[in-house]
Amino acid sequence: MLTLTGTLLIIGVGLVIVVGGILGLRLHAFLALVLAAIVVSLLTPRPTVEWYELGKSAIGVKAVEGETATLALKSGATNPIGQQLLIVSRDPENGQAVVSGTATITSFNEDQNAVVSLAGQEGPAPTPDGKTILVVNSAALKSAQSFAGETVGNLVATGFGNTCTGIGILIALAAIIGKCLLDSGAAERIVRWMLSLVGEKNAPVSFVLSGFALSTPVFFDTVFYLMIPVGKAMRLRTGKNYLLYVLSIVVGGTLAHSLVPPTPGPLFVAEELGVDVGVMILGGGILGLACAVFGFLYAIILCRFVDVPLRESPDMSLDELRQIANRQNHELPSVFMSLLPILLPVFLITGGTVMDTLLKGIPAAEVSPLMSSLDQFFVLFGNKNIAMAISATLGIIMLVQQKKSDLNDLATSMQAALASGGVIILITAAGGAFGKALQQTGVASLFGDVEGASTAVILLIAFTVTALVRLAQGSATVSMITGVGVMGSFATGMDLGFHPVYLALAIGFGSKMFMWMNDSGFWVIGKMSGMTEWETIKYVSPMTSSMGLFGLVLTIIAAQVFPFA
Repeated sequence: MLTLTGTLLIIGVGLVIVVGGILGLRLHAFLALVLAAIVVSLLTPRPTVEWYELGKSAIGVKAVEGETATLALKSGATNPIGQQLLIVSRDPENGQAVVSGTATITSFNEDQNAVVSLAGQEGPAPTPDGKTILVVNSAALKSAQSFAGETVGNLVATGFGNTCTGIGILIALAAIIGKCLLDSGAAERIVRWMLSLVGEKNAPVSFVLSGFALSTPVFFDTVFYLMIPVGKAMRLRTGKNYLLYVLSIVVGGTLAHSLVPPTPGPLFVAEELGVDVGVMILGGGILGLACAVFGFLYAIILCRFVDVPLRESPDMSLDELRQIANRQNHELPSVFMSLLPILLPVFLITGGTVMDTLLKGIPAAEVSPLMSSLDQFFVLFGNKNIAMAISATLGIIMLVQQKKSDLNDLATSMQAALASGGVIILITAAGGAFGKALQQTGVASLFGDVEGASTAVILLIAFTVTALVRLAQGSATVSMITGVGVMGSFATGMDLGFHPVYLALAIGFGSKMFMWMNDSGFWVIGKMSGMTEWETIKYVSPMTSSMGLFGLVLTIIAAQVFPFA
């Protein structure tokens, strides 16, 4: 059973391998991340891995009264009255998970939550924090035991494969879209159209607002993929401010990604804390835009002293970019065709989210034929991979029409795009494997509950928990999910004195801290922009962390001035 010191030591070893391997030994990021994942997995005891897996499938305990308990388990065919659940605790000597009793479903309360009998329970009763006693079903226990018994190689491969499942197709398609936008001249066309609307001096402002708007329904990585060709083309047109263009995209995109539903992270946090989605959108939008102003000013000041050159990249040489930038308007695609590969997936993915929200909780029999047809349409085409595939197809068609190239030229362009995307898939998947290995050490369980704390202290705790999890495993979304999991029982177990939307926002701002090499966004920004690892750490990571801290301050002030308790 890992102690606090042991957990922190394992995490520290992993961080040293990644940072030292990349910056010191000049290892490729993929190799450093995989090596760190293997070492961390080797050092983590199997009982700790088993308990982590059990925690993922544990049934939440809402309340315990005598020999009965209320669980966060809804009624249904898979949860009949009379079903027996297992109460699992940890052996204090070796950390093994042992069955210490059973809980039998006796009824469902008015909220349709299961009420269970604890009669005959020999050990301690389960508690709402779920730190030492868990309630699970027998299938979850067998699955956790089987997973913990896997070899280190299989554990690392599982983390790698799960990450590829989530981002592999998406990154490959986005790389194709970006290549088509550049080769066809669509990116340059968008740049010139934006300049005609806002003027060249205000172009970074449009990047901030566009990134913020696009990242509400789409993952930040995808938004950056779609917008960075525009930033590159702008740099070729103006001959300066490339770092400002890159940072402007990051400012808007990364804030909305953690604060404004329907992005999965803030949507999940809002639901877990019982915050109305509309309230979360309003609160995240207001404070997010305020922080975007701060981040933009930070970027402007920074870029007065430093800049990053536009470098060669595997998918596009600088000579090719210059040829695109020097074209006449009549040689470029129309504004509509240029914007379509970017806006269509946003519309499809957003439409799917809107339909889910509108139809949530409505019986199928009460849904009109029109709404049912729209729902079926967005279920199919609103899937992010399908939406991006349609967009990539449109981009290829636009490229063929614009360049009138033969199939060999088209194949060469696609190979270059996929070669570039493939490297990023490998790196981000390796980062996912490393992040999963760190999670299996039980890092999320290191934080305890705090009773009777002030508004500032409560929000600071939520922020700190999320920030430390972000540092340990990389993903902003996962850190938010973990943060609300750690803080959830604390938030519902006492009178906060302010609206829980502020707690959700503090968790969101905490996920902006410590962007570094175990985060897929770090590699997407660095590799797609052409910045080195050290440049990304120097210029991007401090900016996002500063926005997170500034957001925490704003959240504390807002919660005290407008508590809406």
